[in-house]
Amino acid sequence: MRNIIAFFLFCQFVSCASGPVETPEETTPDKLIQLGQEASDKNKYDQAIQYYQAVTDKFPTQIDSVCSAEYEIAFIHYKQKKYDVARQELNALLARYNEPDAELLPGEYRILANIALNKMAANKNE
Repeated sequence: MRNIIAFFLFCQFVSCASGPVETPEETTPDKLIQLGQEASDKNKYDQAIQYYQAVTDKFPTQIDSVCSAEYEIAFIHYKQKKYDVARQELNALLARYNEPDAELLPGEYRILANIALNKMAANKNE
């Protein structure tokens, strides 16, 4: 009986950990970013990425929030040692800073992206 209960609890845990997150229509980009940060702090990276992706999907014209979400997704991949993916995402974010109206973008994500890329370059095996 204990094995059945343990298996049931495990299945509940796994399904909750990997299932899609719900984002009500009225949720703001700031709230989604906060939820993403909370999930990331708990090492629930799949959930965090879903929250950040919701920002880019639902609010593509709110460029400050989009840059934040794109950076956070790339940084999660960096923390997961998915360096090739992180490099591509960070370089895509940096490419935004070469487009017209780049002066409207938040500068901190350019700095943070360069820091992460430099760390990866310094460690040859990453």
